[in-house]
Amino acid sequence: MMVRLLIGILAATLAACASGNLRDARELQANGADLEAAAASAPEYLVGPLDQLEVFVWRAPELSTKVTVRPDGRISTPLVEDMVAAGKTPTVLAKDLERSLAKYVKTPQVTVIVSNFTSTPEQQVRVLGEAQRPIALPYQSGMTVLDVMVEVGGLTEFAAGNKAVLIRGKGEERQSYRLKLDDLLRKGEINANVAVLPGDVILIPESLF
Repeated sequence: MMVRLLIGILAATLAACASGNLRDARELQANGADLEAAAASAPEYLVGPLDQLEVFVWRAPELSTKVTVRPDGRISTPLVEDMVAAGKTPTVLAKDLERSLAKYVKTPQVTVIVSNFTSTPEQQVRVLGEAQRPIALPYQSGMTVLDVMVEVGGLTEFAAGNKAVLIRGKGEERQSYRLKLDDLLRKGEINANVAVLPGDVILIPESLF
């Protein structure tokens, strides 16, 4: 599956380069306004299977618990069995738990915190190619390319960092942007940092020399 994905991304990137559609990443400049806009446009995080949740019930420590979402997308907590969690935001899940607990507790107040993310591809930022640890990262509000590169351990010695590409969108809406990772990571040029969004793919090619 990952091999097919990589081939598809490479093909899309080559097509963009050939047709002159590779855009300048400065259009995604990560100043404060851009980060705020990116955070506002990013979809809310949806709980997924294998996410680890912390459920806090105010003034009811016996009902508070830590739980992992099962592969079927459900959770079980004290007094609540087999509630669907996957596909809900933490806030919506907390409200659903409150409604269920209201049968047993007067005006329960529940908070749900996702302590360990798994996320879906649409909520990830994926890094392919010449990174120290090419992985898929759960998107976090305000995340930038620099944050992503710190998480993946930076570039390999063979990376052509200034030829890296950020791919955003799908189908006809897909856009490709040139990244300057060498300038950002090795020269400290912070103006080469840009905001990322859920679903972004960063492709880092190998240097030919």
